[in-house]
Amino acid sequence: MLSTPEKLTFLVLAAVALTFAATGFARVARVIARGDRALAIPRWDALPRRAVSGLLRTLGQVTVFPQRPWVSFFHAFVFYGFVFYLLVNVVDAANGLLPRAWLGALSFGVVGDAFRLFADLFGTLVLIGVAWLLARRFVRRDPRLSPGGPRVKLHEAVAAGGVQRDSLIVGVFILLHVGFRLVGEGFLLAHEGHADAWQPVASALAAAIGPGEGRIVGWHVGWWGALGLILAFLPYFPRSKHLHLFTAPVNLALDRRTPAGTRVPYGVLEPVDLEDEEAERFGVSHLEHLRFPQLLDPYACIQCHRCSEVCPANQTGKALSPSALEINKRYELVLHAPAFAAGEPSPRPLLEFAITPEAVWACTTCGACMDVCPVGCEPMIDVVDLRRYQVMTEGEFPAELQVAFRGMERNGNPWGLAADKRMEWADGLDAVVPTVDGNPDFEVLFWVGCAGSYDPNAQATTRAMARLLERAGVNYAVLGKGERCTGDPARRAGNEYLYYQLASENVLVLDEALAGHAVDGAKRKQVVTACPHCFHTLFAEYPQLGGDYEVVHHSDFLAMLVREGRLPAVAGLADGGPSVTFHDPCYTGRHHGIVDAPRAVVAAAGATLKEMPRHGTGSFCCGAGGAQFWKEEEEGDARVADARYAEAVDTGAEVVVTGCPFCRSMLGSATGAGADAAVPVRDLAVLLADGIDRAQARLDGGAPASVGDAGGD
Repeated sequence: MLSTPEKLTFLVLAAVALTFAATGFARVARVIARGDRALAIPRWDALPRRAVSGLLRTLGQVTVFPQRPWVSFFHAFVFYGFVFYLLVNVVDAANGLLPRAWLGALSFGVVGDAFRLFADLFGTLVLIGVAWLLARRFVRRDPRLSPGGPRVKLHEAVAAGGVQRDSLIVGVFILLHVGFRLVGEGFLLAHEGHADAWQPVASALAAAIGPGEGRIVGWHVGWWGALGLILAFLPYFPRSKHLHLFTAPVNLALDRRTPAGTRVPYGVLEPVDLEDEEAERFGVSHLEHLRFPQLLDPYACIQCHRCSEVCPANQTGKALSPSALEINKRYELVLHAPAFAAGEPSPRPLLEFAITPEAVWACTTCGACMDVCPVGCEPMIDVVDLRRYQVMTEGEFPAELQVAFRGMERNGNPWGLAADKRMEWADGLDAVVPTVDGNPDFEVLFWVGCAGSYDPNAQATTRAMARLLERAGVNYAVLGKGERCTGDPARRAGNEYLYYQLASENVLVLDEALAGHAVDGAKRKQVVTACPHCFHTLFAEYPQLGGDYEVVHHSDFLAMLVREGRLPAVAGLADGGPSVTFHDPCYTGRHHGIVDAPRAVVAAAGATLKEMPRHGTGSFCCGAGGAQFWKEEEEGDARVADARYAEAVDTGAEVVVTGCPFCRSMLGSATGAGADAAVPVRDLAVLLADGIDRAQARLDGGAPASVGDAGGD
């Protein structure tokens, strides 16, 4: 339908545009390829399965809709319209370039009717969706589109309005592209002098235009407006946020998966090769030090700021913004793409343009940013790698951490207390706590952990666990003085060398204690711990050092004991249980999906559960993770623990329950928690032991014990 000069002009412009676009896409590929691809955590295995998974998750928008459903609803208009418009643009190009006789011979009947209907309706939905999203950004100025408060570091180009400018360019392009296409179809129908039932919107436009001479000119304008805009946009595409339409599915496909296809827990870190004698640095300081997924992340990021919206540091006014980190990386890569893609070093360190040192140390490694990201970005991993560089290469870190590092190095625990004191928690118990040396045929190794051994509040949990294990008839033992810190605080703080020392020693001790890994030649010995950080490290990270153990968090283990009838379920045996709200520890709930078991224990304890708005895998952090427990919290508007404790109190529950000694300590020391009428904070084991004692007292005809008596917590 185009004239010969028009066809030639279009083909020449298309060749130019595609050449520039191909150059841009190739440059992006070379930028990402600068990242290290030698990864311990699989990314390239089972590529067909990964490709299908990434494509299905993208097309299904399953990672987008769980948060902000209303925004996602309008975004879906744009997304699905764009997907269908890939076909529409091909058909429109054919309509303009191919002879009319050929097109008549290629009539597709009902399929062609359906195509025209979907093109008409999707075009309209795209216009509605883009208009709504532009109004949200530029008229309503939704605060959720901001990366954070005034303390957040922004790249110079971002601070100068780069994100808004890019969003406006992309939005206006889509509006004009789709708008020209619909108007062109309307003019074509007006030229032909009839309506098309399969194109209701275009038919309405044709009726408004009216039939008459010269209407075909309107189709030409619409065709060139729609297809010409694509040619104009193609060279810009690799620089724009629109690139995430292609990089996001790749990011989702290449996420961290086990050989069985299950998600690798968020907190698992890539190991550092400490035996590399030629290594000049550990961790990352510049863009070229990042692994390839960390260079793919900024191109996949859709700049929605969901990660910052759930980040405990960001939400309490601190300098950390996971989304700003990815966006800043993106703008720096775009700025220096030609040189960087050619292999030249980046001109400045990440701490100068992407994130501040203060923000690096504000992260609690809760994993919320990774869990909520709809395209699989992993800013938490970047933060830990930056810490590794600061600690192991530069020797720069918060002074308070030196005390914890020294304690772990010299005494095997961050408190720096003597190993001789590790068993003092057992003083006063009715039964003697068996050790591995005294009971080598144990079935369950109770890993007490440093907090459970030394922290007075956590000792109450440890004593309650020992009493419950005895009551259930569990054949267990503890390592006693042979137990050392798992190294979790050191690794989260970036001190990989100290972590490696502690973990390697523990693997040797555990291998010897769990020799054979079997009882009666069949069942593996279990390791049970009440600390989520110990659980995560022993279960998910020690395999990197050859330590493959069956590790169970105490919430799962207690729920199993109740389920098997080895511990009584208090519900139905006694009345008057407290109302409680359960705070999910990040390293069990979000990192490992352990959310049902602790609630089963709460129910077994005869307590009534009142959920907080943020619970389960979406729980808000207590503020202790990422070695925060061992240092002062960065400047902000509030302490993370204060925000979480206030949320717990607002439920009206009589007791705040958790399954982590550090959560217990942080929430118990929150503002208001020490007042006379404050809501107490208890561990699951203490709650269950207290409930069983209360039920037993009622059955024996005595007065029920008060909350907390059983564990002394």
